Amino acid sequence: MFDENTPYAVRTYAPEVLIKALQKMYLIRKFEEGAEDSYTRGLIHGTMHLSIGQEASAVGACMSLTDDDKITSTHRGHGHCVAKGADLTKMFAEFFGKETGYCKGRGGSMHIADPSKGNLGANGIVGGGLPIAVGAALSAKRLGLDDVTVCFFGDGANNEGAFHEALNMAAIWRLPVVFVCENNKYGMSTSIERSTAVKNIADRAAAYDMPGVTVNGNDFSAVAQAVDRAVTRARKGDGPSLIENLTYRWRGHSKSDRNRYRTKEEIAAWQARDPIVRMGEMLIEHGILDQNGISKIEAAAAATIEAAIAEAKASPDPHVDQATRDVYSQSGAAA
Repeated sequence: MFDENTPYAVRTYAPEVLIKALQKMYLIRKFEEGAEDSYTRGLIHGTMHLSIGQEASAVGACMSLTDDDKITSTHRGHGHCVAKGADLTKMFAEFFGKETGYCKGRGGSMHIADPSKGNLGANGIVGGGLPIAVGAALSAKRLGLDDVTVCFFGDGANNEGAFHEALNMAAIWRLPVVFVCENNKYGMSTSIERSTAVKNIADRAAAYDMPGVTVNGNDFSAVAQAVDRAVTRARKGDGPSLIENLTYRWRGHSKSDRNRYRTKEEIAAWQARDPIVRMGEMLIEHGILDQNGISKIEAAAAATIEAAIAEAKASPDPHVDQATRDVYSQSGAAA
C-alpha cells in the first residue's frame, strides 16, 4: 500500500519500468565516461559537452513519451538520445566519424538525430531546438496526431530571443509542446544569477499564460511527475508548459573548459547529490532492488558501453568519393 509520502514514480510505474529507468541512467553515465575516455585517447576530435550529473533530468522527462512523441535536444544532448532509446553503437560510431554513425560520421557529438525514436536531433546552436519543437508540435496539431514534443534547453538559452518567440507562439496556438529547461547554473561560464533577472526560469511561463514549475532536476520522481502532468495536459489539447529542472553538470562546459569560475567545494557539494545514487536509494527503500542488484546494473551498463565502443571503432570509415553526399547548395539563376 502507498501513502502520501510514497514517491510519485513508485506509485505510478511498475517495478520493472523503474529498474529500466535506472539502467538508462547508468547507461548515460557510462556512455559519457566512455566518450570522455575516448576523447582523452585521441579517438574523438573536436570537442564535446558532457551531462554527467544530469541523468535524472533526461530519463525522467522521457518517461511519458512514446516513439511517436518527439524531442529536440541541445549541444549537451547525449543523455537525451540514450533516454529516448538511441542505439549506443551508432552513437559512438558517429563520435568516431564512422560510416555507420547516425549521421554517417558527419554530425559528431552535437548533431546526433534518430527520427525512428522521435529524436529530432541535438543542436549546436544555443536555443536552436526551441523553434524546431514548436514546428513539430504545430505539425502534430495540424495533422490531428496525438504526438507531444518535449523541448530540452539549458539556462543559457532562456535569454535568447528564440525562447520568448517559441513560448509565445506555442501559447497562442495551444500547441502540444513541453519546454524543459535544464538549469545547471551556468551558461558556459556565466552563472544564472548574473544573467537572468528572475529567480526561477519557470516564472517566465506566466508571461505566456502557461503553467510553469521548478523541480529538483536530480530527483527522478519529481522530474517524471512534472513532465507527466505537462504531457497529459498537452495531449488533451490544453497547450504548452514550462518545466525547470534544477541540476548540475559535474564536468566543465566543454572539454576546453578549465573550470576557473567554479570552486571545488561547489562541485563536490553537487556530486554528493548524485541523481543515480538517489534513484538507487529510492528503489532500495521501496523493496524494488537491493544493493547487489544495483551493482549488477552498473556493471552491465559498463560492459554494454565497452562493447559499443569496440564495435564502433571497428566500423568502416566514410569513403572519400562520398565526400559531397548529402551536401546541398542552391545554384544561381542561369545568365
